[in-house]
Amino acid sequence: MELYELGGTGGRRYSVYSWRTRMALAHKGLAFQSRPVAVSDKAAIAFSGQERVPILKDGERVVHDSWKIAEYLDETYPDQPLFGGEIGRSVTRVINAWADRTLIPLLFPALMLENVTRLAAPDATHIRAQLEKATGRPLEELAAGRAGAVKAFARALDPVRATLRSQPYLCGAAPAYADYIVFSLLQWPRVASPDPILPADDAVAAWFDRLLDAHGGIGRAEPAAT
Repeated sequence: MELYELGGTGGRRYSVYSWRTRMALAHKGLAFQSRPVAVSDKAAIAFSGQERVPILKDGERVVHDSWKIAEYLDETYPDQPLFGGEIGRSVTRVINAWADRTLIPLLFPALMLENVTRLAAPDATHIRAQLEKATGRPLEELAAGRAGAVKAFARALDPVRATLRSQPYLCGAAPAYADYIVFSLLQWPRVASPDPILPADDAVAAWFDRLLDAHGGIGRAEPAAT
């Protein structure tokens, strides 16, 4: 298997969507070869018929989009399920939408400037131009609101804290894809920023720490920002 994913300087993997797929593959016990791709290099992924990563190439099969990859993995490799049946998949879809539509926009102002500084020059210029056009504001201006963005993000995680009071993982006794979705949102700042997003005594931080060591420590093996 080959996983085409965004790559930063020093080989860092910072994409939340890439981390969802990485954790899903590790959950299944499936080995893969990482193929880092620059944001500005569309030719490298032209074979997929679209312009976004992550992309999983499994033999002749090509699947893009982290959610579709998770569905493909569960259908093709049913051992160690990611969803636990159709009901589980439907509920996890809600978590996926919540993460993408609520949590990522809250975290965005706190991380994008630091994220851009950890990219090679062509990608940094490309992404900065796209983001500043979309927001109508310089990234430095967005970063000035970091403290408020971090607080809002931490408050938004209250449903996760409430769940963890009753069970060790969002999916119950062991982690599965819903856990990996939220995990990806904490792995992003861990890789991109040296400043912690959550205090060490936060229940979500403790849960994240356990997941860093899951599946052979694939999450912790990625160097934290310094």
